[in-house]
Amino acid sequence: MSEPRSAPTVGQVVLGRRLLDLRERAGLKREEAARVLHVAPATIRRMETAEVSLKIPYVQLLLKAYGVRDDETDDFVRLAEEANKPGWWQRFHAILPGWFSMHVSLEGAAALIRSYEPHFVPGLLQTEDYARGVLRSGAIGQTRPDDIERHVALRMQRQGLLTRSDAPRFWAVMDETALRRPVGPPEVMRGQIDKLLDVERLPNVTLQITPFASGPHPGTYGPFVLFRFAVPELPDMVYSEYLTGAVYLDTPAEVASYLEVMDRMAAQAAAAHRTKEILLDLRKEL
Repeated sequence: MSEPRSAPTVGQVVLGRRLLDLRERAGLKREEAARVLHVAPATIRRMETAEVSLKIPYVQLLLKAYGVRDDETDDFVRLAEEANKPGWWQRFHAILPGWFSMHVSLEGAAALIRSYEPHFVPGLLQTEDYARGVLRSGAIGQTRPDDIERHVALRMQRQGLLTRSDAPRFWAVMDETALRRPVGPPEVMRGQIDKLLDVERLPNVTLQITPFASGPHPGTYGPFVLFRFAVPELPDMVYSEYLTGAVYLDTPAEVASYLEVMDRMAAQAAAAHRTKEILLDLRKEL
């Protein structure tokens, strides 16, 4: 049986969906595909949903059964071999919850990331000192100094995606609360605001702040992130976190509801061109 792991890479998710599509086009049921490999139908399902890594011999047998040409099979196998390579974040597996590993994988593959954060500055925009303060509060359930430092290192490495050559567009809406809640002494908050002032100048970053004066809005239930991808096999996805885990939503109706809420919050928040002014005013108060 294929080996499970904490979270799939995006490449494995894409190839799993392609295997599902090829099987359905070939007119085969999971039970029929399972007989090709002499495995249980559940194994086919787990391959198609990226719950297990893709064993190359299995992939080759399935593609042959699905009528895929030899040259296309060779291309698929090369992609599977690449997708099976551990993601860079997996070296943090000792401290990284499995439910968040998928978030890091999706984040690295997204073309657009839209984030709403009512409590803290988004992780992709945090300074080391601010991140350390958040983590020391026990927000992730771990307070050992060594674990905290590894989490900080992971968070800083994630931020590299905002300045890489193929950087995604990142659009964040933050409540004023996130900037007024002190995380450490005033110098930590000043440093954090300075970083936001730097980041909001990036051409691929849009940062909006929702002031207290704007009143209630539909996103007050909690933070969430919406991912959009350039590959057709991956639908828009929503990541929503709770105390001990997270959910990933990809049904059109659910995603549409979150997208509508995000659009309404963006309309209610202060316009992006006012972000610098708001940040500078907040910094003067520190």
